[in-house]
Amino acid sequence: MDGSVDLLLNAIVSGLLLGGFYAAVSLGVSISFGLLDIVNIAHPAFILLGSYAAFIGNTVFGIDPILAAVIVLPAFYLLGMLAYQVYYVAFERRDDQSLRGLSFFFGLLFITEVALVLSFGVDYRTVQARYIGPSISFGPIDLPLRLLVPFLVAMVMVVGLQLFLSRTFIGRAVQAVAQDQLALRLMAANPVKIKRIAFGLSIATASLAGACLIIIQPVEPSISREYIGRIFAIVVLGGLGSFPGMVIAAVTLGIAESLTATFFGPSWAPAVAFGILLVTLAVRPSGILGR
Repeated sequence: MDGSVDLLLNAIVSGLLLGGFYAAVSLGVSISFGLLDIVNIAHPAFILLGSYAAFIGNTVFGIDPILAAVIVLPAFYLLGMLAYQVYYVAFERRDDQSLRGLSFFFGLLFITEVALVLSFGVDYRTVQARYIGPSISFGPIDLPLRLLVPFLVAMVMVVGLQLFLSRTFIGRAVQAVAQDQLALRLMAANPVKIKRIAFGLSIATASLAGACLIIIQPVEPSISREYIGRIFAIVVLGGLGSFPGMVIAAVTLGIAESLTATFFGPSWAPAVAFGILLVTLAVRPSGILGR
């Protein structure tokens, strides 16, 4: 009996930490899809770019993966601004961002994956750090540092962006840009510029999320496909544009997957997680904390 209780507690704690990681990888989509109404299905590919940036920094230069991600974060921000500018000129300016705009991001996903295969091959890549492997024990509960560190990084990202969006002029403009662009223009704010900044921020989060990913598990170029459905499910479940809702949804799915994998086998985990999504949206279509 005590063994079952210990197993249950550890599964819940692991799910909580895994949910923090899910929040990190979903944060960028919460900005692009939740606030800007841009369906960036290529976001997992940018996360994978962050993983390989952390891999290069760690293996070539001996830098901690998280520090390597912080160093390249400005480059990811500029990459995001460039990607939005191309998207705007080619599609959004002509009010053609539905199917063709979606194909643009699908093309980015495919090109990024092919480029990574040509550059790194299809072998799995890992990083080395002092916190990969050890655990902190509190009685019967073990906290794997390889899950705890990404959880802490995710919480810093969420809190930092929430403060930026709620307490700065640009942040409030980002929240308003998808709702009332005329009001923004009356306040002397250029909606295109605001969207470019917001999309840059969404891609910048991929740098740190990618470092968290390669800390948790080895990566290879096609692994980003595994996260497309889960990321959008978390954002929709939490409520579009709601960071707190996104975190609650991520933690809910993380705990559900951990409990299912522990007691019923890992093959059932995705089915249970998406079952929770369907039930929640049936009861509350706008999500947990939907706008």
